[in-house]
Amino acid sequence: MTSHFSNDPSRKKGFGDLMQSMNEFFHEKPMRGMLQSIDDFFTSASNPFNSFPVDLKEHAEYYLITAELPGVKKDQINLEVFPNFITITIINKEIYSEENEKNQTIRRKQSLNKSSRTIPFPSIVNDKDVKASYKDGILQVKVEKQSGKKISIE
Repeated sequence: MTSHFSNDPSRKKGFGDLMQSMNEFFHEKPMRGMLQSIDDFFTSASNPFNSFPVDLKEHAEYYLITAELPGVKKDQINLEVFPNFITITIINKEIYSEENEKNQTIRRKQSLNKSSRTIPFPSIVNDKDVKASYKDGILQVKVEKQSGKKISIE
């Protein structure tokens, strides 16, 4: 009776050849370019205009949202508050213009980067009592919770 798990050296060589072929496949030009693109996508998340970290903490009377936005100016931040969630949007518009000696525009370039995060709340909030502050690249938004009406039981 023969074993399917023999120590035959030709079987090991076959597996080694397969692994070498797979390694070559992932390092050839088209695949390497695709893998590099995927790596670039995930490593570019440090740019605040692509994505930014947000933290939500629940307290007894309110929620505190903290967003890290280094390098972002206050006028680039837009907040929208709804009963069940808040959306933080960062908009960066850059205009580059090059002029000649006669102050004529010879080259103009414009770019717009926009990033937003939506933070859901576990319960309904009072969207009228929202306070936000921005200092040293840290946005803090304090959102009061909606208190329910208490009724007495007869």
